[in-house]
Amino acid sequence: MFALVDANSFYCSAEQVFNPRWRGKPLVVLSNNDGCIVAANKQALALGIKKFQPYFKMRKLCESQGIIACSSNYELYADLSHKMMQVIARFAPEQYIYSIDESFLSFEHCKHSANELIQQGHLLRNAVWKETRLPVCVGFAPTLTLAKLANHMAKKQVNYAGVCHLENQQLIQNLFKTLTPGDIWGIGRKTTSKLLALGIDNVQKLASLRPYMLTSAFNVEVERTIKELNGISCIGWDITRSDKQQIYSTRSVGQRITDIEALHQALATHVSIAAVKARKQQSLCGTLVAFASSSPFDARPSSFKISKHFTPPTNDTSTLIEAISASMHELFKPQVRYYKIGVGLINLSQTQHQQLELFSHTKQNNELMLVLDAINQRYGRDSAFIAAQGIQQKWNMRRQLLTPQYTTRWQDIPKISCK
Repeated sequence: MFALVDANSFYCSAEQVFNPRWRGKPLVVLSNNDGCIVAANKQALALGIKKFQPYFKMRKLCESQGIIACSSNYELYADLSHKMMQVIARFAPEQYIYSIDESFLSFEHCKHSANELIQQGHLLRNAVWKETRLPVCVGFAPTLTLAKLANHMAKKQVNYAGVCHLENQQLIQNLFKTLTPGDIWGIGRKTTSKLLALGIDNVQKLASLRPYMLTSAFNVEVERTIKELNGISCIGWDITRSDKQQIYSTRSVGQRITDIEALHQALATHVSIAAVKARKQQSLCGTLVAFASSSPFDARPSSFKISKHFTPPTNDTSTLIEAISASMHELFKPQVRYYKIGVGLINLSQTQHQQLELFSHTKQNNELMLVLDAINQRYGRDSAFIAAQGIQQKWNMRRQLLTPQYTTRWQDIPKISCK
């Protein structure tokens, strides 16, 4: 038996933790540079807000309906997520953190009745609310795929009170009739289009297929999904946590970049972000890609791109930044007002399978990277950084509606007066 614990409108809920007066009110969270609406709570959606729409198109609606808008407060979200996951971990012998607001729990070696699991779910919800003030829903089911559906039911159906145990076959079949293949975890848009073309327009039809019937037309993931829908557990942590094959860090800047030093700092910063992700999943970069471009809406859009190969592969931040420094003349052109920049680490390989060469010298400094990552893990990102990233990053993203970083910034810690 598995459970999926998912926070309700996590970004919006996180904004309301230290602003109780906002609870129950419509609220949206914006993307980098306050560009698009990336999160909206149910109150905002009920007023006509559409996610992933440019904010300038929705601004008048927000102002007229009293909808609160916030810039993305990533520091706050990450810290609250960490606290929430710690509370959730207490309720099962095994936990897998799937995303910033989702966590799977395994009860594989535990014996619980349905009523006991539901009671456990309510205890979990109450504990998370009491200790973090974040609302969550819990879905129990025999497989990870069905646990996702159970969580969906817990959120949508009021009668479940935030906890759904999906094991009754009649209930499952009735639910399958109301869902399309695209509603199922792991079924993407292309796969959904293929299934619809074959007349498989609901999940009941998909679940009734014999897995081997789709092997030639689809990948093994669809076969696994069919088995999971029929209560056969075949997706484990090792499959859900598969390493990324490419790592990118891209962003539009808050203030146009017009000088080579600022462009170098911005690219170095994104190299650092990508390198940390590579080290976290123990990957080495064989090829570094970097690009810089003006806005596509400019009168004369410009875009520049370079790629650098490494033999042997590396995940050393200093080595990767050196490659960027040597290529700045290819990326920077006078008179271009740069708007979007980014880097990508591709051709990745695993550190345990690293192929060294006898006559190739590597500058990889694993000890230094371990110290750098440990410092930033303990004291916050960029507590220690490569000098090439710069100190005053005027090009950094614009967050004009940013709320205080209540738990990670000394100046923003809430003040309590006890008299």
